[in-house]
Amino acid sequence: MGILGILGTPLGYVLQWIYQFVGNYGWSIILFTVIVRLLSFPLQIKQQKSTARMAAYQPMIQEIQKKYAKDKEKQNEELMRMQQEYGYNPAAGCAPMLINFLVIFGIIEVVYRPLKYIMHLPAEALNAAAEQLGMAANNYMAQSEIIKQVQLDPNVFGNIFTAEQIEAMQNFNVNFFGINLMDKPGFALNALLIFPILSIITMAMLNVITMKMSGQQMQGSMKWMPWITSLMFVWFAFQVPVGFSLYYTVSNLFMFIQSVILRKMYDPEKLKVEIAAEIEAKKLERKAKKQVTIVENGKETTRSVNEAELNRLRLEMARKLDEEKYKDERTVPLSQLNKEE
Repeated sequence: MGILGILGTPLGYVLQWIYQFVGNYGWSIILFTVIVRLLSFPLQIKQQKSTARMAAYQPMIQEIQKKYAKDKEKQNEELMRMQQEYGYNPAAGCAPMLINFLVIFGIIEVVYRPLKYIMHLPAEALNAAAEQLGMAANNYMAQSEIIKQVQLDPNVFGNIFTAEQIEAMQNFNVNFFGINLMDKPGFALNALLIFPILSIITMAMLNVITMKMSGQQMQGSMKWMPWITSLMFVWFAFQVPVGFSLYYTVSNLFMFIQSVILRKMYDPEKLKVEIAAEIEAKKLERKAKKQVTIVENGKETTRSVNEAELNRLRLEMARKLDEEKYKDERTVPLSQLNKEE
């Protein structure tokens, strides 16, 4: 089983359960989308906070990049130190996007192969039916075509399927407001283009609104990344059964509503100010002097040091202890000792 199979299997069981409850493939996709978006809402909250935190770190990042523009190694060291001391984590907001991608690819796999993931028909029967249609078993439209043929003529595949399986395919309600969600829209002018076009409109609306609401200003090529990623999935919408376009449209609309709610709950501009204040407090704390007792020349001495100086003293002490511990071990290569002899 490939990665898409691993993603499609659990989603298929969820869609099967919802379909048994509502009895319509289109409404099952909509209800599934709402459930996914509700479950991912805590992750969106985390992403909103992470975005605001990244915006607050930008002045520090830019200062480091400017100061060490010609020394990339030192620049990376300073960014790592910043991560350790101030909690800066550039990958903190990636989890929601990754999960969203995984769900999208899983849904694509399910709408490709509903007979496998929703009805759980055996692979041998599906392969034989696809071969009878002159299609490869892994053709992404094969299972949609099998459903269409069975609904036109229940005897078309002879004894390949059992009577119960034929009945399940005949009763599989894939019509949604007169549109067969098993069909591939393509680029020809027809009613199937409704949902792909809605995918484009809702995608554009979501990107524009969420980027304005995020409080983060992307620079250079990063400004185009959301558009490039979204357009990739819109292209899918024209190439796969129209059920995917329905999912993508509803998902975009629901994410837009969640973005508005998040804006009210966690205003990124206010968060950015709060986080900037936290960073400034940490800077002041690091500069504050502390009284520490150290041993110098066999005598205890009390010194007033800041956080950076304290870390330097700790490093020096660790080196001295390490040197004392291993002072009797050979540190000169054996080959060099042989030459000296």
